[in-house]
Amino acid sequence: MFELAVISDWLYFAIRWVHVITAIAWIGSSFYFIALDLGLNRNIEGPADGEEWQVHGGGFYHIQKYLVAPDAMPEHLTWFKWESYATWLSGFAMMVVVYYLGADMFLIDPQVADLAAWQGILISIGSLAAVWVIYDLLCKSRFGDDNTRLMIALYVLLVVLAYAYTQVFSGRATMLHLGAITATIMSGNVFFIIMPNQRIVVADLKAGRKPDPKYGKIAKQRSTHNNYLTLPVIFLMLSNHYPLAFAVEYNWVIASLIFLMGVTIRHYFNSIHARSGNPHWTWGATALIFVLIMWVSTLGRDPEVDAVAMTPTAERFASAEGFGEVHDIVMGRCSMCHADEPFYEGVLWAPKGVKLDTEARIALAARDIYLQAGITHAMPPGNRTFIEPKERAKIVEWYRKATPSLW
Repeated sequence: MFELAVISDWLYFAIRWVHVITAIAWIGSSFYFIALDLGLNRNIEGPADGEEWQVHGGGFYHIQKYLVAPDAMPEHLTWFKWESYATWLSGFAMMVVVYYLGADMFLIDPQVADLAAWQGILISIGSLAAVWVIYDLLCKSRFGDDNTRLMIALYVLLVVLAYAYTQVFSGRATMLHLGAITATIMSGNVFFIIMPNQRIVVADLKAGRKPDPKYGKIAKQRSTHNNYLTLPVIFLMLSNHYPLAFAVEYNWVIASLIFLMGVTIRHYFNSIHARSGNPHWTWGATALIFVLIMWVSTLGRDPEVDAVAMTPTAERFASAEGFGEVHDIVMGRCSMCHADEPFYEGVLWAPKGVKLDTEARIALAARDIYLQAGITHAMPPGNRTFIEPKERAKIVEWYRKATPSLW
């Protein structure tokens, strides 16, 4: 029989799968076209802005770029847009499934801000929209005429936002939202700027008018921003699996440094593709930033531990029949790793930031305990703490009694 916890977990997996697939397609095409544009041979005669010969899969490709548009519209024109749209839509679907439906567990941290789930969700959605509007207005203003100045302003905005999120959300949600904000800027650039501008150029060409070069210039600026934001987005989306990135006091500083590291890495590859030199200094700068990130992750690791507040959902699981036995099982089999101060050899921080050393934390993590240690044997890893089948059965029985409407 299908149950909600199992269905929702597979739904989350399916959405994540789609998100990863579409992100690979989008990032891959983005990296390819940036490398192609920078590497074009522009010492050619004719109306084309540049050309490139490439070989792949046993075939040779002759590619030409037109700065505005060719003299005549080709019969078949491939538009690169759905990779971006599908990545953002699947990412937002993950946000809904994990962070909105699981707000008590992943979005809200009562020790940071005692918010209701709906308040956190409104802040989340509102910030996604607000930052895009601010960024877009900056780009369209005179301030945005200088791209270097604009990029610095965007960086400052992201740093301020990183700190602001730490005052509202959990560490995991902070990093995830910074990634979502950045991805929203990137997809917004494609949907609201790049594609409309390309449509204007195509329409002018079909009507026999000479397209205005400004539309290509604007699209180029937004595409450059996307190029430098791609690597930080990947890090931020992966960070929720690594507590040293999100579950530390200065996670917002780590996020700020990651944006800088993304710039140094992309600058190196952009320079190589453009054949404008080999900036080896970027390797040293990247390594230095990464070492700095590791050091920042160790700062403030021993704060005073506050009590975790019970949410209504957690109270339901804590009051359900069998919770006392499950509490003892988890404390005996799981809390040696999943605690503020783990004492299992080799474990310095709670894996994935999940802590199961109090009644409140165990009740808050009821669904994950059920899935990871009840109906599956994912935890403990390799059954290192020798949890017995009857103990797993107790976990399943307790969870199902706390959710009778599902059975």
